[in-house]
Amino acid sequence: MQPRIPHQQAAERGPIRVDIEARLSEELAAVVAGARRRALRDGDRLIDTAHLLHTLLESDPHVRAVFDSDPQVARLLGYLVQRSIGYGLRWQGSVEDSGAVPTVTEDGWSPVAAGAVEAAYERAVRRGDELADAVDLLASIVAEPESRAVEVLGRAGVDVRELLARIDSAAGQGIEA
Repeated sequence: MQPRIPHQQAAERGPIRVDIEARLSEELAAVVAGARRRALRDGDRLIDTAHLLHTLLESDPHVRAVFDSDPQVARLLGYLVQRSIGYGLRWQGSVEDSGAVPTVTEDGWSPVAAGAVEAAYERAVRRGDELADAVDLLASIVAEPESRAVEVLGRAGVDVRELLARIDSAAGQGIEA
């Protein structure tokens, strides 16, 4: 049985598409696999930024460390769970899109989530690394004001600008919003 959210190799998609998942650290590849499973369980046909945020929070201590406090992370996880069992249903059947023409399109990815993964890789390259890590992905998700993850962060009472500043401070580099 093939998964409903396929992971295709770059060669299958043609020469102009890049396999963005090949640019991820081993830990971040596990996060993407978790987000893919979460999307499938939620009945979503595309991985979106809220799926990525949920899996990042559950699996990566470095991501949890950039938030204000453990209660803030717990509240955020509570909203993400509600998303998968309730209010996220209004997102089913729709595509997470910033309104801009996506520069990266991936089968199984919302345009915003695919762009966030690409931006995470670019952030890693600017830092001098060959692969993106979990905090790179968090920064790129949070920097996209139209993402579902930013909507969830807002509902949980997280100040997105302050979060970006903490990520920036921890990494010692600027973040393009």
